[in-house]
Amino acid sequence: MTPPDASPDDASVVIVSRHRAASLARCLVALSQQDHPRFEVIVVADPEGLAAAQATGLGLKLVGFDQPNISAARNLGLAQAAAPLVAFIDDDAVAEATWLSRLVRPFHLPDVVASTGFVRGRNGISYQWRAASVDARGQDHPLEVPEEGAVLPSRPGFAVKTVGTNCAFRAAALRAVGGFDPAYRFYLDEADVNLRLGPQGLTAIVPLAQVHHGFEASPRRRADRVPTDLQEIAASTAVFLRRHAPEALGGGLALLREQQKARLDRHRKAGRLTVAEVTALLKGLEQGWADGESRALREFAPLRAVTPDLKPLADTGPRPGLVLAGRIWSRRRLLREAKLKAPQAIVTVYSLSPTPRRHSVRFDPHGFWLHQGGLFGQVLRAGPRLRLLGFGARIRLECRYWAKFRPMDAEPCREGKFIGDET
Repeated sequence: MTPPDASPDDASVVIVSRHRAASLARCLVALSQQDHPRFEVIVVADPEGLAAAQATGLGLKLVGFDQPNISAARNLGLAQAAAPLVAFIDDDAVAEATWLSRLVRPFHLPDVVASTGFVRGRNGISYQWRAASVDARGQDHPLEVPEEGAVLPSRPGFAVKTVGTNCAFRAAALRAVGGFDPAYRFYLDEADVNLRLGPQGLTAIVPLAQVHHGFEASPRRRADRVPTDLQEIAASTAVFLRRHAPEALGGGLALLREQQKARLDRHRKAGRLTVAEVTALLKGLEQGWADGESRALREFAPLRAVTPDLKPLADTGPRPGLVLAGRIWSRRRLLREAKLKAPQAIVTVYSLSPTPRRHSVRFDPHGFWLHQGGLFGQVLRAGPRLRLLGFGARIRLECRYWAKFRPMDAEPCREGKFIGDET
């Protein structure tokens, strides 16, 4: 039940965190800069994460939970959600300032029950995830959508997939189908929701609603994305097939083993895994599959909300953009200025060297976006390897591109005045 004073645009953002307090704190700083005017943030975390969240002073809803089960944790967050819309983001992700307002905009259409956006990877530029459907065997199928987005129906055996670190749902609809299934402790949890929720309405894909997802280390992978444990992937795959395609269960282990062995072999050839480590990981995969085949499956029943009051974050809403740009030798001054300005504006810093070094983008925990690389360097993989531009022209080019995702009202973009150029 949604409180009677709630606006249709109100949102509850749920973050699940375990053993990643520093990443969680950075995620929360980015959320505090959202241009959406009215939303709350619910953190479901272990004691260390709760302490980090409390230290931000943001006025969050905090739920203690210290078990390795993301589905159960998300259901706890869903129970606390007071808004009609509930969004999810991972603790090792950071959202662009326009993320939430764009992600929830399609819900103005009454038939939309879910939405999802695009995700950038570790370098802050390349896409980690765009658009896909998922079938009843848990296999993804890429979708092409225009930049302005698309609203799509599901079809028998297929659902539009929402990526777990960038998705939103009508809270009532998600509760009505039983929320997330705790049998999926990790992996395929949102795909299962998509197949159950898909027949209830449409799913919006919003390419310009973007988050950056760094893939921090976890009990299942290293920081360089090398897996350390495949048991939960295997267990969840077995559960998924039992739920949605029991006829495929017989050949499911062989297919999963083939897919994961190919992945592990790439890491082995790159020197990131040994033969013994690959063997151990594949043994764990088979153990996880056996666990998934015997894991208890519950009957789905509507979840109950605890109907709490909405607890909106203070001081959210549109902010001006500020660009600080300079050569690499002005870096310290740029960063000092960015820290000072971050509480009042969406700050983007360009620190470029006179080289062809590739660009990268990251969100600094002090609350600003840092773009680094060479003046002549490549940004998008599909773009030219070299850009022979002057400093002012290069900054203006970058501002035009990134203005699609965050405010970039900036003197350097318009007038060519850069830190470190003073005479």
